[in-house]
Amino acid sequence: MKKIAFVFLVLFAFACKPEADFNPREINWDRDICVLCLMGLAEQEYSAQSINQWGKVLWYDDLGCYVNFVGSEDWKRFAGDGKVQTWIGHCETGEWIDIEKAYYRYGDRTPMGYGYGALSIPNDSTYDYVTTAQRIKDGKSMRDKFMKMHKMGQGH
Repeated sequence: MKKIAFVFLVLFAFACKPEADFNPREINWDRDICVLCLMGLAEQEYSAQSINQWGKVLWYDDLGCYVNFVGSEDWKRFAGDGKVQTWIGHCETGEWIDIEKAYYRYGDRTPMGYGYGALSIPNDSTYDYVTTAQRIKDGKSMRDKFMKMHKMGQGH
């Protein structure tokens, strides 16, 4: 009888599992850091966040950091076999938008110098997420110029 009660208790516990909360989180400015470059988040307008099925959040201070982190072994452990929702700050309002549904303009001054700002509505000079991610992987960003500037001590 105790075994049957235990089985029902375990089944009940799994049946009552709450739905994962994939809503965007607020940035804790004094402690949230980019998982890739370990810099403190600087601007919501360019920050991104990924939320996994267990409610764990990873932060990125630039779209380029996210693109370069996805696919890594750490990303695979974070994502597991479940759903991951990623949000990015709208480059003009800071409002959170789905990273894969956003459109990206090139030429923004971003925290890590990749140069892509997210918008919710496309225009003639924007790229979709897939194209933008590929451009970043292909080195079509402002990152090299950004790094040269910082190596020379010229700041932002």
